[in-house]
Amino acid sequence: MSTIDLLQVTKRFGAVLAADRVDLHVDQGELVTILGPSGSGKTTLLTMIAGLSDPTDGRIDIGGREVTWLPAAKRNVGLVFQSYALFPHMSVFDNVAFPLSVRSLSKAETGRRVTEALRLVRLSGFERRRPAQLSGGQQQRVALARAIVFEPEIMLLDEPLGALDRKLREEVQVELRQLQRSLGITTILVTHDQDEALSLSDRILVLDEGRVQQIGTPEEVYLRPQNRFVADFLGTANFFDGVLERNGEGFHIRLEQGETVACADPGVGAGREVSAIVRPERIALAADGASGLSARVADVIYLGQSVRYHLETGDGQEIVTASTDRGIRFASGEPVRLTWHRDDVWVIPQAG
Repeated sequence: MSTIDLLQVTKRFGAVLAADRVDLHVDQGELVTILGPSGSGKTTLLTMIAGLSDPTDGRIDIGGREVTWLPAAKRNVGLVFQSYALFPHMSVFDNVAFPLSVRSLSKAETGRRVTEALRLVRLSGFERRRPAQLSGGQQQRVALARAIVFEPEIMLLDEPLGALDRKLREEVQVELRQLQRSLGITTILVTHDQDEALSLSDRILVLDEGRVQQIGTPEEVYLRPQNRFVADFLGTANFFDGVLERNGEGFHIRLEQGETVACADPGVGAGREVSAIVRPERIALAADGASGLSARVADVIYLGQSVRYHLETGDGQEIVTASTDRGIRFASGEPVRLTWHRDDVWVIPQAG
């Protein structure tokens, strides 16, 4: 098990800057997710850590040892890709044993390690099957077993669950996290799936256009985003733009239409133009006539466990709320009031 350090790592493809002076430290046994939209540079970072491509500038350390220019075969890194890259003509046993065969381990030691790796991914008894005889989830677990069988220092996962359907993906997420914790192996996961990042990670690095937007725990990046991009990319965010004011009761933001949004002390000076961020699940709906921000129900979407309301304020702003209240149900076109606790409001400068 090793640490991973990226120091001002930069990668250019001609005029395209795929990674822009990225700094990252990953502790031993930690699972860090690199999250971002397509084209943000996620896989580029992963391939540089793996040694499959070289940085244009910067330094990469694994276990305190510089590996920036070390060939991939000498980095002792386990890799799992979205395609799994299993050999179709080989059995499960031979697929998992392949990394050991190139390392010239004895037959007895190979058998022991393969048996243990398959036990860890709950595929004991599947040794003789071919990949075509397995489900998608089972193939993914074979790929994981192959990545851990040679006891790598770190594990790199590039969209490993992207080919699975939603229900199976959620099941395998639990298995993957349990496996990573039981092995204590330092892991970097690349994904564009926000739910996957939030549920699996110790920390999340949010990337956009090759630049780090924020690094923090799932709670920090979701509830305390550093900028508008992070807030909007991680789940759904409602933005209320206005001017920060202070009164005898504390702070509020005065919106263009004159209404105010209460907030806790945002740590910036009054009079600044700011954006208040409120997550959908933090907003409560009440019948018109109550206190709160006025709006009209534009659409109602039933999602089973919750009801999502799309609303429109007096100045035409769209707001999204998520309610689990099975008692009160509002209909399209109905006027409502929006309320929330001031501590559920996160404020950022509009320029930030």
